Amino acid sequence: MQRRDFMKTAAVAGAGAATAAVAAPALAQARKDMVIVSSWPRDFPGLGTSAQRLAARITEVSQGVIQTKYFAAGERVGGFDVFDEVASGNSQAYVSAEYYWKGKHPAFAFFTAVPFGMTTIEWNAWIKFLGGQALWDELSGSFGLKCLPAGATGTQMGGWFNKEINSADDLKGLKMRIPGLGGDVMAKLGASPVSLPGGQIYENLVSGAIEATEWVGPYNDYFMKFYEAAKYYYYPGFHEPGGGVCVGMNASWWGSLSNYEQAVITACCMEEHAAQYEEAQANNGAYLARLINDHGVQLKEFSEDVYEAFGEASAAVYDETRQHSALANKVTDAFMKTLREVGGWQKIAEVAFSNRRNEALDI
Repeated sequence: MQRRDFMKTAAVAGAGAATAAVAAPALAQARKDMVIVSSWPRDFPGLGTSAQRLAARITEVSQGVIQTKYFAAGERVGGFDVFDEVASGNSQAYVSAEYYWKGKHPAFAFFTAVPFGMTTIEWNAWIKFLGGQALWDELSGSFGLKCLPAGATGTQMGGWFNKEINSADDLKGLKMRIPGLGGDVMAKLGASPVSLPGGQIYENLVSGAIEATEWVGPYNDYFMKFYEAAKYYYYPGFHEPGGGVCVGMNASWWGSLSNYEQAVITACCMEEHAAQYEEAQANNGAYLARLINDHGVQLKEFSEDVYEAFGEASAAVYDETRQHSALANKVTDAFMKTLREVGGWQKIAEVAFSNRRNEALDI
């Protein structure tokens, strides 16, 4: 099956203005406590610092009406335990990636990133203007949650490997940390996907418990020091073209908030959604150069053979996802319809321009 055939069948602006537009409340109203638990390590550049920045911003913009208390992964609950912590009402909100919950429902993966899916700009269009948020509300509401976009990494790298990947056969038996539907694709190709929270990846890679891992991109990855155990850094990543991060809130708690309080949280989430994406774009190039020049990392591109295999396996994973439930089929259909429409426009707009510009400037 050709990858192009599979794709045929198978932006963040105004956040700061939204924050500024929120009218200040009468400060006499009761203070609301908002305990936020995260899947990311404390002070970790990129994902971790973004979550901490968001928590502080909510208190700042609300003028103290909403008092946030932030717990990084492992400080209150484990990185993969935040969903149940918030759904139960023990904490009010989490910062995480929705594809971690695909075991609860595979449709959650579409609200982070899926193989051969939407870029950040395309995904934003779906969530904000083409019905994605309503589908997310339907899915998360069935688990007692209300979720909002709160970060984006942009298109991610293909991952770190301790050996070269020259053909799809080289993936067979490979122990790789890769969550979400991307992990299901790797399993189809004979790999052994492992799901680990960020704070546990390095030790498992160094010990040999895993032989490869994906994380994010050069800016986030640099600080993980994966280069100490795996020198081959592959692109482009098929599994996370957008890499969305979210705030998931207990639905009952969210419903108890005033319109003002909900507006503050929404505006701050939109602001950080833009900021995290832009920060990654600002830093990825410089940190890729440091990985190559200072640490001997070898940048490699997946071959056409390997990418074709990714495409075929992805088609099979999507078929299985549709069969899970009516809601999974509904979300998949809506996602793919938007991908074709918005992706078709991007092809003759930003993608075409970027390709021509890069040729002209020899980038």
